Amino acid sequence: MLDPAAEDWAKRRTFHHSLYPSSRIAAEREASVSVCLPARECAATIGEIVRALSGLREAGAIDEIVVVDAASADGTATIAADAGAKVVQEGELTVSVGNRSPTDGASRSGEPTTLGPVLGKGDAMWRALPVLEGELIVFLDADTAEFSDHYATGLLGPLVCEPQVRFVKAFYRRPFEYGGISLPQGGGRVNHLLARPALALFYPELAAVKQPLAGEVAARRDLLERVPFVTGYGVEIGMLIDVWREIGLDGLAQVDLDVHRNRHQELTALGDMSEQVLATIARRLHDEQRLIGVDLRAAPVERPALAAVVG
Repeated sequence: MLDPAAEDWAKRRTFHHSLYPSSRIAAEREASVSVCLPARECAATIGEIVRALSGLREAGAIDEIVVVDAASADGTATIAADAGAKVVQEGELTVSVGNRSPTDGASRSGEPTTLGPVLGKGDAMWRALPVLEGELIVFLDADTAEFSDHYATGLLGPLVCEPQVRFVKAFYRRPFEYGGISLPQGGGRVNHLLARPALALFYPELAAVKQPLAGEVAARRDLLERVPFVTGYGVEIGMLIDVWREIGLDGLAQVDLDVHRNRHQELTALGDMSEQVLATIARRLHDEQRLIGVDLRAAPVERPALAAVVG
């Protein structure tokens, strides 16, 4: 049984992407929009995605398309640039964090610190924020097959059209396609087996969030700059919990994007993902003094809130 607050939120803050066609976004938005795609070896999909987003830019629904490439060897950067995106290499994105530690924001010395190597998707997203020009930021996966522009407009819709919404999560049906096997359901295994049960147990107010590990989110820039970013697989669950603590349930929304197809990992690879997701939740429980005596040294590195450290 859902927590009453979660159930009430789901009724009021769950939307379908069809409510927000590109024409409505273009007509009603008053803020600039950047779409950011962290990418690693996505040559097979990035061109189609950027071309679809370029159509939204021409229609006035978005302003900027930025691909943050992880030195892909398959030509991802060239394909994205040819399709109309601004491409930056994640290894060239550095953030001066003043007198703070690049790991946790604690004071270390009197000299400004420049961060070292990029530590995964969450770190790339965090470093990309100062490069993005928009007041509204949309993060999308770069390996989505059969991409449609409603992925972007659906996420933008509640930010633009629904009062008080400041952060939007996607949810969808994920077919499972691997090794020649194709099933209509079965994707998002860590989401269903770990993330949602953990939220229901420890953060029941968030139990109605259907896909807490979805990589597609949209938010106001000023909010993203006030929360930390986990550098590993925990970035989505950490961001969800931190944003909820920052603005409360009423500032959150979720949007049904229908079907999402992307690469699936082998079952053996999901163990590391699960461990990082669980460690991210555990760190927050520890910070809230609800979990004592747990060794968190193996938890993913977290980059501090940009607004607190960038001078």
